[in-house]
Amino acid sequence: MKILVIGSGGREHALVWKLAQSPHATQVWCAPGNAGIAQERLAQKGNAVECVSIGAEDLPKLLAFAQEKKVDFTVVGPDNPLALGIVDLFQQNGLKIWGVNQKAAQFESSKVFSQKFMEKYGIPTAAAETFSDVVAAKKFAASLGKCVVKADGLALGKGVLICHNQTEAEKAVDEIMVSKAFGAAGANVVIQEFLEGIEVSLHALCDGTTAKIFPTSQDHKRALENDEGLNTGGMGAYSPTPFLNDAQLAGVAAKVLEPFMRGCVAEGIDYRGLLYPGVMLTKSGPKILEFNARFGDPETQVYLTRLENDLVELLDASASGTLAKQELKWKPEASVCVILASGGYPENYPKGKIITGLDVANKLPGVKIFHAGTALKDGQIVTSGGRVLGVTALGKDLKTAQAAAYAAVASIQFEGARFRRDIASKAL
Repeated sequence: MKILVIGSGGREHALVWKLAQSPHATQVWCAPGNAGIAQERLAQKGNAVECVSIGAEDLPKLLAFAQEKKVDFTVVGPDNPLALGIVDLFQQNGLKIWGVNQKAAQFESSKVFSQKFMEKYGIPTAAAETFSDVVAAKKFAASLGKCVVKADGLALGKGVLICHNQTEAEKAVDEIMVSKAFGAAGANVVIQEFLEGIEVSLHALCDGTTAKIFPTSQDHKRALENDEGLNTGGMGAYSPTPFLNDAQLAGVAAKVLEPFMRGCVAEGIDYRGLLYPGVMLTKSGPKILEFNARFGDPETQVYLTRLENDLVELLDASASGTLAKQELKWKPEASVCVILASGGYPENYPKGKIITGLDVANKLPGVKIFHAGTALKDGQIVTSGGRVLGVTALGKDLKTAQAAAYAAVASIQFEGARFRRDIASKAL
């Protein structure tokens, strides 16, 4: 099977790495890929994964490439191509592709759509209102006090502003709706009550009628230790978490996934792909913060190091509507991913810094380095993004995995490198 993966981050490196292990994979391309992806090889045939210099949002060129190379199966990593309708485009041209279609992608591309859907189908969520008017938005925010202001559209995981008082809320509304900090994504906002509790990431693979839930994981969104600093795309993750046992996880699935899938059928939404709800475990039970319509990053890195199944078979079943026949199997070990980021991230940061120590880190037991913002320049791997590497380790328990991940982090150097030192510490 000839496979094309779309995207260039740590999530896509993890997808390529896992897909390349399948005996079904005879050739793998990644568009546009990164320096780490270009080093991967197919487990069965030994040939290299090829990176193709086509942007993830250049739908016409991606389609032309898939047609020219007679790609059997395309796997979409990021949210933007999904929101732009890449799945619909490929399917209209008779190509098999995994990911949600444009209608289903609205769950992530429009927080207003998602909020109204949850309210309509009784999915537990925060009390919220949606606004297109600045004055009305500020008035509602003032009535809540502490609240969360969210840009309606896609904002690279950074369009969610936590506000502790009315002044901060008014500033957030102005930043999103007036200053257009997130561009067109801020034409509308969702303002939610602030929920107290522990946030976890859930993932479920869907095929239009069936949803198979993953074990729990936890992301670390804030830039600094103790969940301080600015929101980022994610500074690290681990799985499993101790905050939901199997029975509680099944309960969340019943309260969230079942009404979600029923609602999709009622609304004529054929949801085939990955559903990633952010869940807050509150004193009054689990509540959904938002839905994402693709694998999380860095959650993918910890999930795929634990997954025992053949990923080609799983994603094919999801796309084909035969997921009910699959049983998800997971390694009992824990996995921890620590993000090494450029100095200044998530704001302005330099690029082109030489990275050393990767060979040493990759040889440590249980360690796998997933590249995100990296490029090859004059034969050397250099930084090319905010989140540079996802240093991931598998261990017999969380403490062992955490120690292994940080030992690998200590082996890697580049100018300005920064990371959080408390990934997985909440669980320990």
